[in-house]
Amino acid sequence: MSKATAKTPLISIVVPAHNEARNLPQFVEELKPVMAKENYRFEVIVVDDGSTDNSELLLRGIQEKDDRFRVLQLVRNFGKEAAITAGLVESTGEAAIVIDADLQHPIALIPDFLRRWESGSDLVVGVRRKYGDEGLIKRVRSQLFYAILNSISETHVIPNSTDYRLLDRCVIDDFNRLTERNRITRGLVDWLGYTPDPIYFEARPRYSGTAVYSIFKLIQLAVNSFVSLSLFPLKLAGYLGIVITFTAGLLGVFIIIEQYLLQDPLNINSSPTALLAVMIVFLVGIILSCLGLIALYIANIHVEVINRPLYIKKRPRRRG
Repeated sequence: MSKATAKTPLISIVVPAHNEARNLPQFVEELKPVMAKENYRFEVIVVDDGSTDNSELLLRGIQEKDDRFRVLQLVRNFGKEAAITAGLVESTGEAAIVIDADLQHPIALIPDFLRRWESGSDLVVGVRRKYGDEGLIKRVRSQLFYAILNSISETHVIPNSTDYRLLDRCVIDDFNRLTERNRITRGLVDWLGYTPDPIYFEARPRYSGTAVYSIFKLIQLAVNSFVSLSLFPLKLAGYLGIVITFTAGLLGVFIIIEQYLLQDPLNINSSPTALLAVMIVFLVGIILSCLGLIALYIANIHVEVINRPLYIKKRPRRRG
């Protein structure tokens, strides 16, 4: 049993939950023995993200029986990213562990996260090695997403990394300084620049129910990831315009020289219509290049509006 005292470090466990009434009792049953074995004080912040089942009533009952549990009730469903952010803002521990309530994240790995933290890791990241119910299409889709994201983003995101992670208080404080609204939590945490310490695990199947993320929400999350972590999509029109302008320009010069100056020695027989088409493509490239120039100014506006810190200062840990 834990022999925690008032001076024992406090660990926050942040649990975003939306319509997880059938999973929460089992989640709590598995979590309590793990907390009991650790020589830490714990606070468990369950963020009820606008559930429409009886999650609120169930959570209030859990809170009344165990004062380590706190319920943060959101007035409606704001989404998982907002729920995680709310939980981290409310957390008061010297470190916080974010974990899903559907039991896909193995609760038994929490001691491993804590051991890595004790060894000096400020950011411990759970990385999925295998999905409990993953098919080929889902694996390919995930690999393609991370390949594209890491190719266009200045922030490297570990493939198959999850929201199951431990953040030291210094990471939490820096994360809480980020004010943008359309966010992907794991990407923003990685943007901060702390060295991730990965823990690989095999995801369990959902204990009960089905995933609340639809294909539409997954696509929306992917788009938010690309926009949040990279300016490449904004500049894409400009890059495309440069390529089109350069290619059409060379082709136009070639047609003029070959057809009209050298009198068609290659017998290509380019018609005036072909030259007109090349000129139109050239002008389209010019327009796209101009859009790219405008995009550079929009990119600067975007960077200013999201107002991320200019730098992150390394700070000593706050230990009780």
